Amino acid sequence: MSKSIVITGGAASGKSRWAISYFEACDYVLYLCINDELDPDTLRRIKYGNEKNYVEWDIKCGIKENPAELITDHKFIIFDNLAAYTSNMINKMCPDINAMTDELKKAIEARVIGDFNAMYDALEAFDGNIIVITLETGFSVLPEKKEQVLFREILGSINQRIANMSAEVYLSASGIQFKIK
Repeated sequence: MSKSIVITGGAASGKSRWAISYFEACDYVLYLCINDELDPDTLRRIKYGNEKNYVEWDIKCGIKENPAELITDHKFIIFDNLAAYTSNMINKMCPDINAMTDELKKAIEARVIGDFNAMYDALEAFDGNIIVITLETGFSVLPEKKEQVLFREILGSINQRIANMSAEVYLSASGIQFKIK
């Protein structure tokens, strides 16, 4: 049975480190990085684990849309990260933040959640598991800039929906992970 796991927390709280260690001994993990490049520390962790466990991972960077298209026969996926993916979708679907409407916010949320569901559906064919890394918006101060307020609202809604759909949810704080679901 396929399983979705969410790891959320603040920036530099240990989310990626935890996700990598969760699948460390698994072969042919697909690491989907939204950024154009994987940060050197994360890449070092992956390479170290691969060498130690005699496994090989498939790393794809610069994911801008339709991440499910990259899933072939991978049984384990790390999606790093939902916050950056959401930010990209906001910029793509609403280049002028002053044009944001409630309908457009809902459309962005639906698109991101739809893309997550497509990844999960692709994994079900292989009885695979996915870890979704995201930022926790609930601990931040109230932003002043309109684009920050909208990002927090949209990501917060997406995080809630995906966490509710997932089998497990972990909170990462100061390098320690707590299972909250």
